[in-house]
Amino acid sequence: MSTSTPVDPVPAPAAPSADALAAALADLRSALPADAVVTDPEALRDRAQDGSATPPTGDPLVLVLPATTAEVSAVLRAAHAHGVPVVPQGALTGLAGGANAVPGAILLSTARMTAIRRIDPVDQVAVVQPGVVTRDLQDAVAAQGLFYPPDPASFATSTLGGNIATNAGGMRCVKYGVTRDFVRSLEVVLADGTVVRTAPPTVKAVAGLDLTGLVVGSEGTLAVVTEATLGLLPAPGPDRGVAATFGSVTAALEAANAIIASPHRPSTLEFVDGVVLEGLAAYDPDAGLPVGARAMLIAITDEEVGGAADVAVYEAIARAHGALGVDVAHEPERIDVLMRARRALNPAMRLLRGGSINEDVAVPRTRLPELLDRLQGIAAEAGLPIGTGGHVGDGNLHPVIAFDPADPAEVAAAAEAHARILALAVELGGTVTGEHGIGTEKRGALPGELGERILAIQRGIKQVLDPTAVLNPGKKL
Repeated sequence: MSTSTPVDPVPAPAAPSADALAAALADLRSALPADAVVTDPEALRDRAQDGSATPPTGDPLVLVLPATTAEVSAVLRAAHAHGVPVVPQGALTGLAGGANAVPGAILLSTARMTAIRRIDPVDQVAVVQPGVVTRDLQDAVAAQGLFYPPDPASFATSTLGGNIATNAGGMRCVKYGVTRDFVRSLEVVLADGTVVRTAPPTVKAVAGLDLTGLVVGSEGTLAVVTEATLGLLPAPGPDRGVAATFGSVTAALEAANAIIASPHRPSTLEFVDGVVLEGLAAYDPDAGLPVGARAMLIAITDEEVGGAADVAVYEAIARAHGALGVDVAHEPERIDVLMRARRALNPAMRLLRGGSINEDVAVPRTRLPELLDRLQGIAAEAGLPIGTGGHVGDGNLHPVIAFDPADPAEVAAAAEAHARILALAVELGGTVTGEHGIGTEKRGALPGELGERILAIQRGIKQVLDPTAVLNPGKKL
């Protein structure tokens, strides 16, 4: 795992007293099955850090593995009574430090909460526990002719609870939106152990404030999700599309704009630059990706009716904008190969130098040319490769800084480039995170984007829901 420092690092929360830790551990052992309370140091080390480049801020006390809402409630009651922090964790695929350990933490894993409780083809909802893997739900609903659209790059391993915690996006956001758009209702456990449901599971529900939307994206700082009612859609048509390479980033962006402006809305519109293409070709030679191009677009449609016409339009637009080559794919197998390569963005870039910082900025699409141009300048000044890929259809790109974690000079240069990229996103009217979340990695950048007044309001909401600050302290806000 590579390391870096966050922007303007925020001090770690203080560890609880030894007496508080001992009392909390005793309560946990009393309330949970013996095998659900783990204190083995090696097991704790394995669960102390997510997939980010940001290390944990302290050593955890214990790993707990509740299987039911009642057991989660017992964990929160113990934590609240003794002032011991709780860090909710899914599959640790997060990229911002949101699931990292803090001093004296109870690591609350949802690994045993994997039930798909109900799939309802009439109401078009699925009721699931938070530990269900995203792809497993997609496969289960597909077997009933239904469709769960959110599609993060880590869909094969990420959990639905983690997706909800970060309001995960993914490849299909350009057409379908993000996780929040498919969350109808949540069962959550509050900081003191109280179990509540945020809303009825109906399509429409406007009584009271939108607590469901507030919990989605809160990164475990407001409540722990124990059950989610998720909206589904009828199954779409087969994926088909084009992969087009270009001699310049400008040409690729202009083609992307033309595709978005056309009546043929893609379900996926992805971009990678030349640095990423080279990295992907080395990482996955069987993908057959071109080397030497400066950019590539992948445009996919999932329309049941008119899909072939969509693909023809995408091909024509790419050629009209000077594409060097256009690979037209109507076969699911070829689409899978292309998307497998795109999903390998982060590991492919890490392979270049051994370490990487994986960014997640979003700007208005009109500012994408300036963002990509200035990223090249940051890379040149840092003396490090910065490859960029991502969801060009909604302006959410992932610049990845590759560096040698054994070289202190490169570690420092990567951290400085990271800070500059975050500041650039805000300068261009965007955000420091489109879908990965804040965690610890980007917390120091929040005042620059939100301002102190908005931060104070949000921290006030946190205070109401978590007065003793036990839920994922030092994260998000």
